Amino acid sequence: MTRVALDAMGGDRAPEQIVLGGLQAAREFDGEVILVGDPAAIEPLLGPDRPANVRIHPASEIIEMHEKPAEAIRRKRDSSMVVAAGLVKSGDADAFVSAGNTGATAASALLGWGRVKGVDRPAIATQFPNRHGRFLLLDAGASPDADPRQMLEFALMGLAYAERVMGKNKPKAHLLNIGEEPGKGNAFAKEAYELMAKHEWFGGNIESKEMFRKPVDVVVCDAFVGNLVLKACEGVAEYIMGEIKRAVPTGPAKLLWLPLKKGLAPLRQQVDYTEYGGSPLLGVNGVCIIAHGSSDAKAVKNAVLNGARAHEQGLVQAIRDSVEADIDKGIL
Repeated sequence: MTRVALDAMGGDRAPEQIVLGGLQAAREFDGEVILVGDPAAIEPLLGPDRPANVRIHPASEIIEMHEKPAEAIRRKRDSSMVVAAGLVKSGDADAFVSAGNTGATAASALLGWGRVKGVDRPAIATQFPNRHGRFLLLDAGASPDADPRQMLEFALMGLAYAERVMGKNKPKAHLLNIGEEPGKGNAFAKEAYELMAKHEWFGGNIESKEMFRKPVDVVVCDAFVGNLVLKACEGVAEYIMGEIKRAVPTGPAKLLWLPLKKGLAPLRQQVDYTEYGGSPLLGVNGVCIIAHGSSDAKAVKNAVLNGARAHEQGLVQAIRDSVEADIDKGIL
């Protein structure tokens, strides 16, 4: 039985939406959801029809969004976040999910579990929609000063997630660059290209605009670039949806909007981050899902289900196997 430790106190909408999302997830899979946090705050939210596969694990402290990650996890050892990560380390849980402070979530997993052997830097992997479904971009925030060798590690980890969790058959990885030709980019990009080109799964360079047009599976970049891409896409999406809403006619003419609104429904679902719940932190010795700080119950439910799926599909072992294979070949 898969057990997911859910930080019930982390996030802008905790504990209400976090607990509700945990309850929804518990009703959709056969594992156990462990709500970690203040029992006095959690218990009243469970309701009379509480699923049997939900339990509370107490934690007396909360790491706030504004706190410095390393300092916070050292000072607040009984925080819901640190305790939830500790349940995975002790073997009492199989995955850890939090919508709290991103840096503290990553630090709790990294410092608590350590890195997969052969992985120098962990990476945050984020799903993006495109014309052909969804693709994975990493690193989206964990390691801004990665070197070319670490970019190869990101590719190996991303491919494992794309295959095991996203269900992609023989996925390929691309290197985000300013052009598609092999000689494009700075010295960093050229060296990363040479390392990845030693593998059959490498699809070559890809420009940022082409990520949304072509059938790509995994796109690799350093965290500095990845975070810029992530926030730029969020801003553009919010702008477009806002402009569409402002363009809606008023009065009787609003009836003209109804067919268009129905037609846009699939688009809204495709760009809705709550559909996939959160981003995995890859490269640590355990399953860690970092949910958006403003996650509602739907996002939390999907984050929990993704964490359970990652464990059940052997994600961490798949990453270990991929990295070890490259070490044996002398590539890493």
